[in-house]
Amino acid sequence: MLITVAGFKGGVAKTTTAVHLACYFSQKGDTLLVDGDPNRSATGWSKRGELPFKVVDLMAAALHSPKYEHIIIDTAARPDKEELEALADGCNLLVLPTTPDALAIDALLQTVDVLQALGSDRYRVLLTMVHPKPVKMAQQAREALSELPLFKRNIRRLICYEKASLQGIPVYEVKGDRMAKIAWGDYLAVGKEIMP
Repeated sequence: MLITVAGFKGGVAKTTTAVHLACYFSQKGDTLLVDGDPNRSATGWSKRGELPFKVVDLMAAALHSPKYEHIIIDTAARPDKEELEALADGCNLLVLPTTPDALAIDALLQTVDVLQALGSDRYRVLLTMVHPKPVKMAQQAREALSELPLFKRNIRRLICYEKASLQGIPVYEVKGDRMAKIAWGDYLAVGKEIMP
């Protein structure tokens, strides 16, 4: 399984999604996370602690990829049309995280327009950083995006993801935060939607 996580807008939990999908797939077989983001956020995350999979730079991916059953790619934000075409063509599934706010949705729709113009249908939208009720932005975003392939589960906006990143561990290993297991449950559900 080759999964690419991409987004036109930064700050939509792209790296958090890549890391936690890699955690999910590492339970299914040998998994590699390719850090293709110039910020090297996934690499930094892995260097601060320990993750249950290998993280390599995009330049090292060709050497390491043949050894792995599952590959997750964290990409740079704001891919242009040619990059988006290559991303969509080079994976089993393109995961498009977006926050439910208007600016992020507008950026997502631009990305989807390009994908549809390219004839790509191997993508799915993931709503991330969703505020708890009574805030209704996620529900409104879901209604606005109802014609698109959406994951059923939202990813909640929780501080335990920041704790996990700072410690260099998966969110399910964060100690002393009762929301950590709930946070992991969100990504577990998303992973099961991709590969039960």
